[in-house]
Amino acid sequence: MQAERYPDRPAVIYYESGTGKGMDAGSDLNAGCGSDNGTAECISYQTFYEDILNRAAVLEKSGPQVEGILPDGSYASVVEIFAANAAGSTVVMLEPSEDPSLMKQRIEKTDVSLLWTWGGAHELGKKEAEAVEDRILFFTSGTTASARAVELSGESLLASAYNGSQALPLTPEDRLLCILPLYHVFGFVCSLLWGLVNGASVALGRGQRHLMDDLEFFHPTVVSLVPVLFEFYLKRNLFNPELKTILIGAGGCPKELIEMARNRGIHVCFGYGLTETSSGVALSTGGDLYAMDVCVEDKVTISPEGEILVESPACMMKGYYRDPEATAEVLKDGVLHTGDIGFLDSGGRLHVTGRMKDILVLPDGTKIFLPEYEAIIMRALPDLETACGEEDGEIILYYYGDWEVKQVEDVLSGLMSLMPRGHQVRHIVRRSAPIPRNAAGKIVRSQLADKRNDHDKR
Repeated sequence: MQAERYPDRPAVIYYESGTGKGMDAGSDLNAGCGSDNGTAECISYQTFYEDILNRAAVLEKSGPQVEGILPDGSYASVVEIFAANAAGSTVVMLEPSEDPSLMKQRIEKTDVSLLWTWGGAHELGKKEAEAVEDRILFFTSGTTASARAVELSGESLLASAYNGSQALPLTPEDRLLCILPLYHVFGFVCSLLWGLVNGASVALGRGQRHLMDDLEFFHPTVVSLVPVLFEFYLKRNLFNPELKTILIGAGGCPKELIEMARNRGIHVCFGYGLTETSSGVALSTGGDLYAMDVCVEDKVTISPEGEILVESPACMMKGYYRDPEATAEVLKDGVLHTGDIGFLDSGGRLHVTGRMKDILVLPDGTKIFLPEYEAIIMRALPDLETACGEEDGEIILYYYGDWEVKQVEDVLSGLMSLMPRGHQVRHIVRRSAPIPRNAAGKIVRSQLADKRNDHDKR
């Protein structure tokens, strides 16, 4: 559609080896395509469309397959995703992993027969499952074998992108910087499809080595970020002057950081969504960032236990791949039981307050919502990375930093004296490595206690 409407406008901008000076902030990219200063290649919507069709024609010669793709953020990887889908193959979005056994397990779990990685496709010599047209599998954001493959489709992903655009539209004059990983649905929908369905230009980030200077290089007007990246850029004053809008997903942010960005004239929005709903469910567009309008094709209700329940026929997953039991646990009569806690205010806006699994149930029956508890500790120990866990009914504080355990204990002693005895930190563990987080920046609590005996503790 965009190739017909805006054939000559730039769809994708990516780095091309050259002087390395970056793009001209004042360049009129909408006037045409081509290289800018020899460093940024602009691909028009018409060329993008033709590249997809040409690659799809090659893939069709081998017939539909289950193709695993490790998107490296390159233009070639983006074309491959669209082309494999157009060729009738099942697409499996794979995350690069330092653990070869985990990667092998995920490839086998999803019956991948063709693997695309770093610019080339490799036959794996097996076809254990027939490809299903318009099936796209994304793994949930777990970092272990427990992550499930969620069965989505091009239709559901586009519906999600259009859904969000109703609340937060872009224009063809916008330039969306894509620096989030495309193997997660938030990155794929909100860093790529969101721009394309609005006829905007999508600038593909140059990888982790350029996180510090991609904003200066591409001069985006819009960017989607996870909270950790938002704080990283904000505190280092790395936002470019042309940046107008930031969409934050996959977690909350302290209000003081939001105000810092607003004081610089940047419109900050929150988004809430899940892999199971093809990303977006609700967006904040008004003054209160924590009050999110539910997207037009979604319906949200709250269970008696406070759990957020979502109905989204256009965007809902078909299920977890080859796991009907796990699917039935969360998807009941078309209603997704998200595992998130929240409420709807008098205006029908959604407020997300946490995860059910982030609730620690103490032996006396009382409950502690760990993110709130950790926020209190973080204010007392701002120079350390901290997270809390539980063992034998007692709260454990894990931290990473230069302090000795006795120093942490001395600082916390006054704070703990204000809490009920059962709610106090009973053990302090100094980690030899940073607090483990997944790609969305959320604490991986199952890994906090790894090799605990090797760390200082009290």
